[in-house]
Amino acid sequence: MSKRVWLEVALNGGWTRKRQPLIPVSKDELTEEAIRCVNAGAAVIHLHAYDEQLGHQNDDPAVYADVIKNIKREVDAIVYPTVGQLPTKPDSLERYAPIETLCKEGLLEWSVIDPGSVNFSNFDDIKKNKIGYVYTNSEQHIRNGFVIAQQHKLHPSFAIYEPGFIRLGAALFKSMTGVPMPIYRFMFTDAFAFGLPPERFALETYLTMMQREHPEAPWMTAGRCSEISALIAPTVAAGGHIRIGLEDAPLGTKLTNLDWVNKTVDLIEKAGGSMANAKEIRQSLGTQSQ
Repeated sequence: MSKRVWLEVALNGGWTRKRQPLIPVSKDELTEEAIRCVNAGAAVIHLHAYDEQLGHQNDDPAVYADVIKNIKREVDAIVYPTVGQLPTKPDSLERYAPIETLCKEGLLEWSVIDPGSVNFSNFDDIKKNKIGYVYTNSEQHIRNGFVIAQQHKLHPSFAIYEPGFIRLGAALFKSMTGVPMPIYRFMFTDAFAFGLPPERFALETYLTMMQREHPEAPWMTAGRCSEISALIAPTVAAGGHIRIGLEDAPLGTKLTNLDWVNKTVDLIEKAGGSMANAKEIRQSLGTQSQ
């Protein structure tokens, strides 16, 4: 029997078309690409809302709501947005305001919680003496995300940029009751000077950490501006899941989201896996909740 693999597509990210030219930006583009990707085998869609005129991310809950509703009219999928930009007040709940708005409309099943902070320093930028930035997630912000997940019964999707993110995410999850099972998403990269590269030893390192900290939790292999094809077969063999898409792909890629889905589905099937649908993912997570 083939292993049922969850396939998530991160449609765009906050790169803008200046850095990732093929990303969908408008509500219609996001909806159409999501539907095509789901029909090709994906079951989870992640997206960033954009101002269509200005071409940059705006985290508008009205945009998210329209896109999510339009997708779900056509296909069954788990669709969730990014967490908001860092607010001016360090302990503010403002960052999660769009998520709470969407929860009140009953539109969300998953949420983003990034359990740690990290230097986003690109290797090419380092060569040019261009300074990177700190992607900041204070413990208070992380705890705010957990409270919202607890209140609205959202499955947290943890972006694991460093091995220590597993430890903090697992510890905070275990400290609270009523939070649905999180998904740990390993963000491999050979474009940035953080975390681990998309190589076999790195996957084994993360899996060793997971066995120690949260062995029963589901996990995914993903990338940050990096190609992860070489890790798909070992991920399937180890019982993991996959995320791809233009948020995660190398910047300037010539492949569309649908191209990445088709390529990834082929590699999953060659590795002995088959595509899980949204209903199966919900059922699996339901049996794994606290």
